Amino acid sequence: MDFSLMKTFLDRLTAWRIPGNSISVCVENKEVFSYQSGYENVEEKKKMPKDILFNIYSCSKPVTVTAALQLYERGYFLLDDPLYDFIPAYKHMYIKDANGNAEEVQKTITLRHLFTMTSGIQYDKKAPSFEKARKLTDGKMNTLTVAECMAENELSFVPGEKWEYGYSHDVLAAVVEVVSGKRFREYVKENIFTPLEMNESYYHNEAVIDRVAELYRYDNTGERDIVNLQASSDNTKTGRLVKEEKGTPAFGIEYDSGSAGITASVSDLSKFASALANGGVGRNGERILSAGTIELLRTNQLEGKLFEDFRLRWPQHKGYSYGLGVKTMIDRAKSGSPGSLGEFGWGGAAGATLLADPDLKLSMFYTHHMLNPHEAYYQPRLRNVLYSCVKR
Repeated sequence: MDFSLMKTFLDRLTAWRIPGNSISVCVENKEVFSYQSGYENVEEKKKMPKDILFNIYSCSKPVTVTAALQLYERGYFLLDDPLYDFIPAYKHMYIKDANGNAEEVQKTITLRHLFTMTSGIQYDKKAPSFEKARKLTDGKMNTLTVAECMAENELSFVPGEKWEYGYSHDVLAAVVEVVSGKRFREYVKENIFTPLEMNESYYHNEAVIDRVAELYRYDNTGERDIVNLQASSDNTKTGRLVKEEKGTPAFGIEYDSGSAGITASVSDLSKFASALANGGVGRNGERILSAGTIELLRTNQLEGKLFEDFRLRWPQHKGYSYGLGVKTMIDRAKSGSPGSLGEFGWGGAAGATLLADPDLKLSMFYTHHMLNPHEAYYQPRLRNVLYSCVKR
């Protein structure tokens, strides 16, 4: 293995418009490459350190589905069990008809619908149900109460008839709470973070906020002039990095978001990715899932229109479909990837990316810290460079 191409690529990203990045690559549960490029704080020219923490946003989702699948393995539910068996508020759900009137949905939301983003539960932070949850919890917004209140929102479609990115995994986190009898953050810490020795992973980062990387947004509108960057890859655009608030994306101090709640180090998240790539067994020999469950996790769950909904959402997912909460590669030719069929993972809004390839026992966790992270550009290129380094 030779990772010189990866170093060059990561340096090219930070010379272009990414403020800074960090990566860890493992093969057969051993870290074989770690590298940081660019700056953690651009204004102060602080180099990116290895132990910095990142808000990983939607890259939290693979942890959520892993937590839920642990309970599936223990016989607490089947994938096609009704959601209302666990959260009764979802017994009667409504949708708008052609005239804009609410009518009851005749199809029940199942746990499979939550895993696969086919529930009809949409992203809508302004829905009245969230204000109700704030009042009920005095602004603390605990996970289960928020999920119960979300049941008052109308669905955007009949469950199982579309694929749409939404709050499904937040509701799945609430199911974990109901089944386990523990707060979601406590369950994840006891059953994933602690067994894998992920000691720098948090759902609420107030105590460590000073150790979280500064967060930026790339702006080429010309309205604010903070850090000018030349887009050296195409020499046609200039832009600037605008510093953003780096707090935890959450509704309240008790909300453990199943969709976007984790703050962690790349080293910690690499341990999690490596376990997924090695049959559920971590570097220290601790098991978090069975190999069979990981096969199920990465098995394509979408066909027909559902697959088309997913395929058309993001250009970087060419050749991929969706399993139980992760993208999974189903067509090497369409993806343009030298990787394995069934390679899987997910990304986050500020540049976090998890990749696991059980066939090669290969894993990667990469992140940068820029909202509007240019996923369509960096993700497929990063993947291709990774496989080129490993297979050299």
